[in-house]
Amino acid sequence: MFLRRRLAQAEYLDSPRRSASELRTAYAALARVNRLCQFSHPFVSVLPRWLGVADCQSLQILDVGAGDGLLGRRLVPWANRRGWRWQCTNLDMNSCALSLDDGARRVLGTALALPFCDRSFDLVIASQMTHHFHHDEEVIQHFREAWRVTRDAVLFSDLHRNAAFYAALWGLVRLLRVPAETRSDALMSVRGGFRVGEWRTLAAAAGLNDARVWVYAGARIMLQARKSR
Repeated sequence: MFLRRRLAQAEYLDSPRRSASELRTAYAALARVNRLCQFSHPFVSVLPRWLGVADCQSLQILDVGAGDGLLGRRLVPWANRRGWRWQCTNLDMNSCALSLDDGARRVLGTALALPFCDRSFDLVIASQMTHHFHHDEEVIQHFREAWRVTRDAVLFSDLHRNAAFYAALWGLVRLLRVPAETRSDALMSVRGGFRVGEWRTLAAAAGLNDARVWVYAGARIMLQARKSR
């Protein structure tokens, strides 16, 4: 049955052979889709209510699998307008992608072995990157590493694997006339996305026993977990 199981297939942006020029074009097209889909909204909606305004005043944030750093470029100004001081560190394993954002701290590395000491950040986030791991063991390690380096909380967002969202996105990427590679990646991302039960099982295996996993706006799957204080 279609979408019953996750698709395990590398996307266009996953290839290390992409040149800086190719990546710039691809990320620009992806940004159009992400902005229209308000990909940063789950974070600005959840964080103040969940962490509390007092704890949002100053945050050291790690964005895992940050790509060109678009999420940080959306979140930091949003926080600044509220008088909050958020600093974002972008981590990605693709140096060309990281080079597309020269305004944030950039670290080359993998989500499976984060190059940071325990409890290095207040908050660890990831947006639409977990589905790039094709094996459960990798997702568990990704969750475990994020939990290790946070002092307080983790908040992940990815695509929810469902037919209605797939159909809507199919129409959107054609309406926007994005390049064929981006259209393909977008649809493969949904096919490689997750269901709530899958993330709950993987989070528990990673030691995030009290994690909350839910569907956000019918299109995204969210995971939040906070350490005892």
